Amino acid sequence: MKASQKAIRQVVANIILSILCLVGSAALAQTTQLQYLSGRGKDDPVKWDFMCTRGRNSGKWTKIGVPSNWETQGFGTFNYGFGKEDPQEAGLYRRTFSVPATWKQKRIFLVFDGSMTDTEVKVNGQLAGPIHQGSFYRFRYDITPLLKVGQKNKLEVTVHKVSANKTVNEAERTADFWIFGGIFRPVFLEAYPEEHLERLALDAKADGSFRLDAYITGIKTATTVQAQVKTRAGQPVGAPLTSTVPVGSTVVQLQEQFQNPALWSPEAPNLYRVEVTLKSGASTLHTTTETFGFRTVELRRRDGFYVNGQRILFKGVNRGSYWPTSGRTTSRRISELDVNLMKDMNMNAVRMSHYPPDEHFLQVCDSLGLFVIDELTGWQYPPYDTEVGRKLVKELVLRDVNHPSIVLWANGNEGGFNYDLLPDYPKYDPQNRPVIHPWINVNGMNTAHYIGYNYGLNTFFNGADVFFPTEFLHGLYDGGHGAGLDDFWNLMRSRPNSAGGFLWDFCDQAVVRVDQKGELDTKGNSAADGILGPYREKEASFFTIKEIWAPIFFPKRYLTPQFDGKLAIENRYHYTNLAQCKFNWKLKKFGSLNLADTTVLTGTAPAPNLLPQTSGMLSIPLPTGWESYDVLYLTAHDQYGREIYTWSWPISRPEQVANRLVSKGTGPVTAQEDADQVTITANGVEVTISKKTGLLQRVRNAKKVISLTNGPVLLDTDAQFQRLRHTDTLGTHVVEARYAGKDRFGVKWIMHPSGWLELRYQYQQGGSRELMGVTFSYPEAQVTGMQLLADGPYRVWKNRLKGTTLNSWNKTYNNTVTGETWLYPEFKGYYANFYGARVRTREADFTVLSGSDNLYLHMLNPAVPKFAAKTNSVAPFPEAGGISFLHGISAIGTKSQKAVELGPMSQQNITTANGHTDFQQGVLYFNFR
Repeated sequence: MKASQKAIRQVVANIILSILCLVGSAALAQTTQLQYLSGRGKDDPVKWDFMCTRGRNSGKWTKIGVPSNWETQGFGTFNYGFGKEDPQEAGLYRRTFSVPATWKQKRIFLVFDGSMTDTEVKVNGQLAGPIHQGSFYRFRYDITPLLKVGQKNKLEVTVHKVSANKTVNEAERTADFWIFGGIFRPVFLEAYPEEHLERLALDAKADGSFRLDAYITGIKTATTVQAQVKTRAGQPVGAPLTSTVPVGSTVVQLQEQFQNPALWSPEAPNLYRVEVTLKSGASTLHTTTETFGFRTVELRRRDGFYVNGQRILFKGVNRGSYWPTSGRTTSRRISELDVNLMKDMNMNAVRMSHYPPDEHFLQVCDSLGLFVIDELTGWQYPPYDTEVGRKLVKELVLRDVNHPSIVLWANGNEGGFNYDLLPDYPKYDPQNRPVIHPWINVNGMNTAHYIGYNYGLNTFFNGADVFFPTEFLHGLYDGGHGAGLDDFWNLMRSRPNSAGGFLWDFCDQAVVRVDQKGELDTKGNSAADGILGPYREKEASFFTIKEIWAPIFFPKRYLTPQFDGKLAIENRYHYTNLAQCKFNWKLKKFGSLNLADTTVLTGTAPAPNLLPQTSGMLSIPLPTGWESYDVLYLTAHDQYGREIYTWSWPISRPEQVANRLVSKGTGPVTAQEDADQVTITANGVEVTISKKTGLLQRVRNAKKVISLTNGPVLLDTDAQFQRLRHTDTLGTHVVEARYAGKDRFGVKWIMHPSGWLELRYQYQQGGSRELMGVTFSYPEAQVTGMQLLADGPYRVWKNRLKGTTLNSWNKTYNNTVTGETWLYPEFKGYYANFYGARVRTREADFTVLSGSDNLYLHMLNPAVPKFAAKTNSVAPFPEAGGISFLHGISAIGTKSQKAVELGPMSQQNITTANGHTDFQQGVLYFNFR
């Protein structure tokens, strides 16, 4: 009996399973079915048969992963855009595939998401269609009549790296970037019912108006098109929309007015889905789904760029699809990484440079929130010819039209414009988004590139047209990007017609040269333009941009004993009330230079109810005794938990910290003198000062000599040594040096009984100087690192001071050359707001503390990049290198612009002696024990 019941249950289960399979098959038959013939990206390539015709590993059949660029896989020849290419280099691909028997009555398309460059496709020995020209675009062939359903099919693809069309080569390959060959994006099959929805084009505006154009094909029995808008979670929004299918029609339009939809913006990227169904009576023929957002884009001439009725400023960057080991073949993971890095820099926009990206990049921009400029390739003049260009504009817009992140189309770049293509964009875009021409002023939009701070006579900063440079502050090595941005951004914010701008460029586009032992190659200085390294290593400018473009701004720079916990605050969001953010504070007191030797208190601060683009106050409930701490930190997070920035305010001045950490002690201080020098000794520390130069000659502690010598030398001066004298003073010993000349300079050394050596100096200098301060010699070969109490951990320039935090930083020596090697943060350079450092060396460590405000530490000279010639992306340092203590440091330029062109912060240091009453002064304390 039990066996019989078990058998009955099994029969019932099989019947239910069969019914479910039939239902599932029916449902599947009504949707578009996909079958990938390749991998989805660089991490899951599928092996195809392959032969390269020229270059490395050519002339033999082997295997290659698809998608990929064949150069990165060991084939062919690496080429940068200005080099000569072999027109005979091509890739031959083969693979077999089968399709399900259930596809027998379907229309089947073969889709390529991107192939470089001319692509010929055969299925079972027959051409699938015309050779496709143009690398970065999705193209497809109807291969239904060529297929053998239920049998093996043979796919053959020939990809010519160099196009037979000269204008395609000029637009895509004679360009300032690495150029490759190969099927570099996915290849897949799409299977549709005979009667089906070919594509959708949406226009969903901020006022809730909704228009859907449903393009249909193969129509025989279809009667209606129905659409249901849903939330991202799948909840219906409103009633279904229905429209009849007119006889002979190829497009059906549906319209509706929705009430108070959640709008899409970078600050709140609200998305919806629309499920569209083609029906014959009550029967479903085909169903497809599209993601979209409600938002309105407007160019208001002589006013600004508006999204959802709000004037916006683009805080953007240029980005190419790139990864060092795989070239233009990327992955969704890379798209997510890059968009998150942009969001972490408080950016709200990205320009595709200079070609359409992978579709998953746009999907991530939709979901995480970035404005996008989507661009037709055309590096510089000449552009695509009109015949090819029209096909590629169509492919560009048809694929990308429904992404809410896209707010502008770009019709090429820097002169690579074919104006005959302009009427084609609105043919396929019901939103009729504006079309720009990056680097020129046209149609009320000025996008000039690499403008200077004072640029524009009745144009740009001083003009009537809406302006936003689609490239500015061209980064190279450590110049540009953050350097100069503070001045530019303040100027852009002050101009009513500004729409922000786009930095060049997101990351260093170095390729791993598998033909050169895996070397990372940036083609000299051509591709070292990034804010990030090739593997997305963060340069200092990353954090500078993060602070300057933070949507929260605090005007206050200093805290005084009268501080009551209230900070003036500006809400620079376009749409977000600050009540949606969270604020945390921290107090820290340094017991020494060691980060572990600190006292910390933490707490939260209530977020103020502050509307976008308004100012108010943030109240921090600080405890009694807060003023006994050294620094206040405040961290803000947005409504999604992403850190906006962490600001720091000094509470204690360097003099106060030094007074706490320096032990002057009691005991004997002795001095010895001969004809050439004075030597003072206390507590095992012996310091020798020259009587002929007034400079430090030798330092020795109880165990070793310390090689800090030849200082303090006043930089950029004509002052000549005049005299030296030394005296015992109240248990210390004082050595004074005087220098005569136009620049007056005086030095006083004080040896305390504890062995701490105090240096006091002052000088008068007028006019313009690149550097102002004093320097010492120290051999770089001895340095192994330092524990730094200053703004860090990144170095600064005069025109890139933001993006650092006052803290104790453990810094290990490196010789990083920004953009050539990528171990960040760099060790050598300038550090702002210097409090002190314990310099770690191979001979003996020593400590120096500042007793003065506003000193910079100069720690050794960075190496000059190998390919820095004829660029402005290096800046002056003290010629002798060593270690310096400065009141004024140098600014840095960009790849193409001198520092002086980048605004007030980029000018040389200017002082006035005021009749010898105005002077700079510094106090330093050295501990050589």
